Amino acid sequence: MSATPDLRDPPPAHVRRLDPILVDRIAAGEVVERPASAVKELVENAIDAGARSIEVAIEGGGRRLIRVIDDGIGMGPDDLALAVERHATSKLPDGDLTRIGSLGFRGEALPSIGAVSRLTITSRTADGEGVSLTLDSGVKGPVRPAPAARGTRIEVTELFAATPARLKFLKTDRAETAAVSEILRRLAVAQPQIRFTLRTESGSPTVFPAESEPGPAALLRRLGAVLGPDFPGNAVPVDMAREGFALAGHVGLPTFHRGAASHIYFVVNGRPVRDRLLLGAVRGAYADTMSSDRHPVLALHLTCDPALVDVNVHPAKTELRFREPGLVRALIVSAIHEALRRAGARSSSTGTQAALDALRAGAGMGGAPPMAGVGRFAVHSGASTASALNPRPASRLFSGPSVAAPAGYRPALRPAFTEDHPGFAETPQALFSADLAPPGADLRPDPEAGSEAETHPETHPLGAARAQIHETYIVAQTRDGIVLVDQHAAHERLVYERLKRERAGGGVLAQGLLIPDVVEMAPEEADRLVEAAPELERLGLTLEAFGPGAVLVRSVPSALAGGSVKGLVLDVLDALAASGVEEGGPAGAGDPDPVSRRLDAILSRMSCHGSIRAGRRLKPEEMNALLREMEATPLSGSCNHGRPTFVSLGLADIERLFGRR
Repeated sequence: MSATPDLRDPPPAHVRRLDPILVDRIAAGEVVERPASAVKELVENAIDAGARSIEVAIEGGGRRLIRVIDDGIGMGPDDLALAVERHATSKLPDGDLTRIGSLGFRGEALPSIGAVSRLTITSRTADGEGVSLTLDSGVKGPVRPAPAARGTRIEVTELFAATPARLKFLKTDRAETAAVSEILRRLAVAQPQIRFTLRTESGSPTVFPAESEPGPAALLRRLGAVLGPDFPGNAVPVDMAREGFALAGHVGLPTFHRGAASHIYFVVNGRPVRDRLLLGAVRGAYADTMSSDRHPVLALHLTCDPALVDVNVHPAKTELRFREPGLVRALIVSAIHEALRRAGARSSSTGTQAALDALRAGAGMGGAPPMAGVGRFAVHSGASTASALNPRPASRLFSGPSVAAPAGYRPALRPAFTEDHPGFAETPQALFSADLAPPGADLRPDPEAGSEAETHPETHPLGAARAQIHETYIVAQTRDGIVLVDQHAAHERLVYERLKRERAGGGVLAQGLLIPDVVEMAPEEADRLVEAAPELERLGLTLEAFGPGAVLVRSVPSALAGGSVKGLVLDVLDALAASGVEEGGPAGAGDPDPVSRRLDAILSRMSCHGSIRAGRRLKPEEMNALLREMEATPLSGSCNHGRPTFVSLGLADIERLFGRR
């Protein structure tokens, strides 16, 4: 029986220099982790060589073959012989690591790849002859004449043949091919002026045509090719500069999101990166518009003086160190906030398509008349609207007469609730921002109101309210279609934005309780609330300790007055736990304003508690008031959790559902 070696035994007494080929293979483990890493290094070399067209072909996920062909400046025999030597590069002419302007600079890629595979390079300059060189498992061959077009052709075969252990850690061919494709997509976003082609064994190649003219429009076309055809219609431009940093690109609407962060593309000085600081800034920017388990879709280019950023951090060169990380983070957050606010009350177009697909799913059922709809919303030809929508009486489906507000009437934005109004007990008295006309007020058209929007309410962007279905959704008619509004999601956003405006303007308006309310809870929860009392007072919520396991509430935000005090306090308690008061807020380390972000997280939870609920019937005036305030409020296309607040259906789409087109 063999003895198990004791790893605690002292090492040999003599130090020796490792074989150069072994050194290259050890170093290759840092630079060439998988086939996608080799593709990245070779394509970056082609970009640095001034290529305008780069073609990549792989077989076996890159294990059997990687071929990269470019039309760059090429290499002569002397340069080619030196290019495969470790730490030999043309990209640091003055040796200054503080001003790196190229993608590659270490001089490690070619010798590392050649140390673990068979590497063949064929190249020709514009005025020279073609030459070729082979590097087989680290053994360098001679430079030979070879026929070649201008540029460089590199073939890597049997990757990791010299290090079989590495092969065991590779994934399937499909997974490795997907990784290569993702690398090429990120480089395509970073370099829209270059044509990229990827050929695999699966079939037709993937091609990203070159954009001849630089600018936002060209970048958006490239992003549509990389991120999908839905992205351009659901993105808003970003353009902001501050103290030596410039940020440009496009960010997706909050309702246009994915389940993973794989569609977040960052480019710094032409280099695609995956940096934690930048990703954290994006999460902070979308914190109050998107659920924590969803991720935005965006592509941003950050440019600055090379001296302000250190790219010599990791061999893969995807991590960076900024001289002013707080400034960079603030720039990204501010730019995204500004872009989303400019978008106003927009919601993603994919919601409309999803609604149409759902309606079409029920069409053409055997034995039934032609119909369009799903489940309880199936509308049969010849059936009455009320009976088709729901077996309940029509009076329960619609909150009021299906007519628009009188022409010239300007509905105010704070309904005067009364005890006989359904939902009074669960709805805050301050629903909107102004008072409705009192009972008996003159609702005749305003003679001074001559605008088309006043005469024809359906010309408003969100149209005129026509009905409320299932006491949850508002149906509005626009000039060329209909809009379906989720009343709770929409009002949640409106309340949240109003509370943020009040906080920014000097503090949330508070309303004292005539009789202070005592809320009981676990002792440790009460202690957490009391500890956060100074911050909560700035948000209009005044409370104090009331013995062990209880707090006494003296005032609540005026916008939320009339609701359940206990429910509000428990929501705030949950927000404190989720936002990590002790850890400095949800934005993570490096947040320049963690207190503000923590307070916004609490306000978001408050607004959810204080919004009108599903099942609450609204009057026509209230529905129209909600629509008008949505149109005037930025980010009202999504609730605080990233769900859409409304879906638009064009008249042409509706006509197609019924076979009229």
